[in-house]
Parts: sequence; C-alpha cells; structure tokens
Amino acid sequence: MKNSKRFVALLMAGVMSTAVFAGCSAQNNTEPVEATTQSVKSGSIDYMALVNKTHALPDNWEKQLKTVHIKNSVGDDVEVEKKAYDAYLKLKADLKKDKIEVDLDSARRSVAEQQRIMDDFTKKYGADYAAKTVAKPGYSEHHTGLALDLYLIINGKDVTENEDMIKYTKIWATIHKKLANYGFILRYLEGSEHITGYGYEPWHIRYIDDVKTAKEITDKGITFEEYLGTASGKKVTIDYGSSKLYKKDDLESAVIQIKCKFAFYDGFELSAIRYAGDNYATDKKLNEIKKADPKSKYTDIAKFLMDFRTSKNTGDTKLKPDTDYKDYECWLARTKDDGWEVLDFGG
Repeated sequence: MKNSKRFVALLMAGVMSTAVFAGCSAQNNTEPVEATTQSVKSGSIDYMALVNKTHALPDNWEKQLKTVHIKNSVGDDVEVEKKAYDAYLKLKADLKKDKIEVDLDSARRSVAEQQRIMDDFTKKYGADYAAKTVAKPGYSEHHTGLALDLYLIINGKDVTENEDMIKYTKIWATIHKKLANYGFILRYLEGSEHITGYGYEPWHIRYIDDVKTAKEITDKGITFEEYLGTASGKKVTIDYGSSKLYKKDDLESAVIQIKCKFAFYDGFELSAIRYAGDNYATDKKLNEIKKADPKSKYTDIAKFLMDFRTSKNTGDTKLKPDTDYKDYECWLARTKDDGWEVLDFGG
C-alpha cells in the first residue's frame, strides 16, 4: 500500500499504535498451544471457520477460495472473498445514507505473502525479532479473505492512520450497528484481548455469511471465539494498585500486552491481573534484563501477577492441566520510543 506505515502494521502481530496495541511478545519459555488442524471440503469454504493465534487456516482453504480484486480510493489493490465483497458493497451503500463513507484498506493476505514477510524480517533482524514482530504465517484471519479492514473518508479526505481513525467514535458506533444486517461482526472487541489476541480495532470486521448469527453475536456483545465455544467469557479483574512511577495509561497499556500474550494459550481461562508494585521496578532488575539482552534499550520495567486456570491440554508448557494458578509472574519492559513488551511469563 502507499500508506506503508499502516500496511506494515497490518502485517505485524499487533495492531494499533505501538504504545498501546503493539504485537505480543513471543519471547517466553513456552510455545503456544495449537488447536487441531481444520480442513476444507472440495468446492467450499466454511464461513464460520475460526482463524486466530491458536487456530490455523484450514487446509485447502486457499485452493477453494473465490476472490475479487478492487482498487480503493488511494489506488491500492485489495483482494476480497466474493460474497464478503458483495455484502460489503451493501453495507457501504447503507452507510452512505447516513453520510458515512468508507473504503477497504485491506482484506486477504496469502500465507505465502506472510511467510515472505517473516523470512525477510528473519534475514534482516534475526529469528527472535521476527517471531516477536510478525504474525505467524497461517494464523492470520486476513488469510481467509473474510476479514476486512475499513478506513474512513471524511469530507473527501482519506483517513487511514489508526491513531486518526480511532478518534471518530460516533462514526464507528453507527457502522457497528449496521454490520450484522449484512452478515458481518466486529472482530476485536475492547477488553477481550486475552481471547482474540488483539487490541480493540473498530475497523476490523469479519464476514460470516449469516445475518441471524451475526445479530446474535452482536446483541450478546461476545467474541467470535466465545460464540464458537473455544473461549470463556469470564470477566477479568484488573487491579492497577497505586504507582508513583507510572500513570494509569501506562499500566493499562501493559495489561493489554499481557492479555494479548495470554491469547496464545488455547483454552486457558484468565481471571485476574494485578500490578505487583513499584518496588519491583528496580534499577537492579532493569540492569539484569539489559544484561540478558545487550542489544535492548529498555528504560522501564514492570511486574504483574496473574490468576488463571489451564485447559486439559497444556501442550509443551510446564504447566499442569486443569489447574488453578495464582500470582503467576509476568515481566514487561519498554524503551523510550516503543510500547511495553512481555518478556516472560512465570519467570
């Protein structure tokens, strides 16, 4: 895309601005628990297929996918699944009645393209950095062709940057009310980062080809994962405590990173996150972390505690299945210019 900043952001593991919604770190002592492989029957795709951080794109999906290519208002080529595009056009026409104009920023991105990005980052910056920065090929909902990222056109001007679009809360609220009428759902809900693995994205919609189901999901205010029964909707209690080192916005940003990271663990149920306190953010600990990673330029660290229950399948982790864990440690660090990064769970 011509808007290279936004295009790169879409390829990354994270979503919005670096300070709040940067990609979740993969630098931990465990590997994500992956779900059973899905498959697609010849000549069809499943519009209710779940693709996220723990559920890969079904086998043969790309062979069965039927797409169209369009040019958006800034001249970029966008590839979309055909039925999703037809529904989008109806949504767009409806929004225009309310004097709201939208266009497609991005939709389908092939697994091969994502792999090329991963290989390029690995070559330039190393495997560890690539793993922390680029979404794992095969695990992006954009592979389906059913995930659409919108952008706004305000008074004839294209508004494509995340930090600019997020300001138009009333416009997005109107858009969201109409989504289900055309078989779309809002994919990444605010506060559900521990389920979806992504921060709130008002522009990221998902086509499921069923108006009744879309309305049910929307009316209940739940995520796609919750509707499909792969995640619990249990409320997560957040305790920011008191801090003289960090503002509440800083701690909120850190919590979002923790929740995004937690989404890698399929079937785990998060119940609470607590800031451990300023007394853990010592120069001694910061120096230990910087010594372990000499290339890092961390300026701040923070410790949080989590309560959660594991699933029956804990994969390659060292955690016990069907077990409640309390006060499980999580360390984060950030640099002067970048947002928080989860360094370790349980260290």
